[in-house]
Parts: sequence; structure tokens; C-alpha cells
Amino acid sequence: MPVIPKETKDADKIPRPAKPEFENRQLMLFQNFLTNTEEERNRLSNLTELWDNVPRYSISRQAMTETRIDGEFLRHHVAEFQYLGKAFRRTLYPAKVEDLDGKHRDFYASANEELIEHALRKLAVDQQAGYFDKTNYRSGVVFSLYQLREELQKRGHTRSYDQIVLALNILSQSTIDIVSVESGESLCRSTYLPFLAAVSRAKLRTDPKAKWMVQFHPLITGSIDNVTYRQYNYHLMMSHSTQLARWIHMQLVLKYTFASLAKPFDMRFSTIRRDSGMLEAYERTRDAIDKVEEALDELKSRKILMSVTFREIRGPRKKLLDVVFTLLPTLEFIGDTKAASKRLNDAKAENASQEQVSTQNGQLQLADKRLMR
Repeated sequence: MPVIPKETKDADKIPRPAKPEFENRQLMLFQNFLTNTEEERNRLSNLTELWDNVPRYSISRQAMTETRIDGEFLRHHVAEFQYLGKAFRRTLYPAKVEDLDGKHRDFYASANEELIEHALRKLAVDQQAGYFDKTNYRSGVVFSLYQLREELQKRGHTRSYDQIVLALNILSQSTIDIVSVESGESLCRSTYLPFLAAVSRAKLRTDPKAKWMVQFHPLITGSIDNVTYRQYNYHLMMSHSTQLARWIHMQLVLKYTFASLAKPFDMRFSTIRRDSGMLEAYERTRDAIDKVEEALDELKSRKILMSVTFREIRGPRKKLLDVVFTLLPTLEFIGDTKAASKRLNDAKAENASQEQVSTQNGQLQLADKRLMR
């Protein structure tokens, strides 16, 4: 018995995006990349500023299995992280979905769902199936399970249709709440994918080539609207063997925007542990540090980092308090960073120019109305 995608409640009552939502300027800025060849473009996608800094996939399937109550229930999970020097608290509320064995269990979104989300974003920019609806303030992609499976396989992550559907159900039913620690104000409370529905109800829901539509998280929509995303080597990120290596790679893309041989980048172990949320399972600090070193070694082997040096910070009785990793980028990563910065600056300039034109047109229309009175 196959796992069936569970449509969002009242999906038939929510209007589908129309043609203008698939062709507007804001979406084109998101889909266009600074590249020299089609092969280079095939490797690129976008990261968003705040959303991709949230530790939203940090709990492993193994940890879920160990903490489920009666093998079925999970409590909500709270963790803190920092973004641009400000503290935030994120709370994960699990989804109760049908597992591959037919039983219903609670799941947090984890590493598998992270890969699915990135693949969906890639489909949105690579196959011109993405949409941006300013009026209803939503964005997303139309796709088939076949397309999604092919995209994952192309990036080295082969999944069965049932595994993909399970991940989509988890993403569309898991809720994440992000709150400012300082003000207590909630930035956003939403499921990872607020909307999941079949585009054509005439087709069987189990047909791999039937079209489905998802809506991205509101923070992604906001990033598209405000042009706060950066292009990056998505293919390379997806090729890493560990989730921690992928996380560090994305952090470098988002934060090491001044990459240069003359300006190394420092990352503290304590920061990685706090903001990734992926090292809580290690009781011994030394074991967690070893995992970070392994991830950094992989980034060296992938020609993202040229060298990694570290400095231990010790307290009384030589107790290990922290480790500072100093990272030197490769010329390849520096080139990618410069291209991403130029593309972002060009997109912001074009966006500002178009907004100015829109404002001027609005003022002219208002003036015309006054003259006609």
C-alpha cells in the first residue's frame, strides 16, 4: 500500500496561482543567475538570509526513535540560535503522519526533509515552475513526484516515491515557531510548507507524473520579495556526505561574503554547536569537536576550504572551553562568492529601479485623476 500525499485542508477552496504569478519580475530576479554556461547554472540555487539560518532540521531520525513516547508521540522541541547578533528561539511541533510501515507516528522535519526542501527550491528556479504571488504573498513550485525524484537522484540522493511522499507530508504538517528572545515577539509561526495539493484532481494521486503544488515557507516568500537571497553551488552542497558539512557550507555562503585569501574566517565550536543544533547527541565535547573537524576536512576535500587551523581556548586547570577554527577559502569559493555578491547587487539595483518607476507611474496616475475632476 503506497504512502499517499496528504493534501492541505480545504485545498480545493484555495485559488491556484495564475499565469502572471509564474512570469513576474520578482520571480525572474530569483530565477536568474550570474553564470557563464548552462552547466554552471545547473549547479546553482538560492539560500535565504533568515530561514536558512534557523536550526530547523537538527533532530535526527535516530534521536526521534529514542525519545518517542510509546513509540508514537513526540513533545515539542525548543532551541535557541543567533542571527545577525540577535538571539532567537525556535520551537518545533511534530507532524503525525503515516509511516512507511502503515503506522502513524510523530515526526520532526530532519535531514531527509531538508534535502527535499532544497530540491523543491531548485525545481522552482531551474525548471521555470516556480511562482510568486505578491497579492496573496505566497511563493512555491508546481512539480511531479517523478521530477522531484529525478532531481534528488541527480544530486546523489536517491529516494523511493514513498520516502518522498513521507517527507512532503512531514513538511506540510510540521509547524515551526520563531520568536525573538529579546522582545518575545513571534517572527513567524507556520508549517514548513503551508500548502500541498494536487494540481489536477482528474489524475490518480499515486501517479508519479501527476502535478502537485507546494507553497514555500513565508520567510522564503519574504526573501524573494525583498531580494535577500544569495546564489550558491547547490550541487556541491548536496554532494556532501554529512548534514553538518552541508550546514557549515551554507553558513559560509551566507556569512563569509567577504571571502578572500587575505581575510580568513573564524568559526567557534560553541557557535556551531548552538546554531546548528546537530551536536547535542554527543555527551563528550571532544567527540562533538571531532565531528566538526571531520566536516571541515570534507569541505577541504571538496575545494571549498584551502586550509583549516584551530586554537583551543582553555580555562582554569586547562579545561577546554572552546575551539576557534580559522578557515581559509579556495580560489573557487572566492570566485563563487564574488559572483553571488555581484548578482545580488544587480538584482537589488534592478528591483529598486523598478519600484521607483512603479512609484512614479502611480503618482502620474493620481495626478491625472485630479486633473479630470
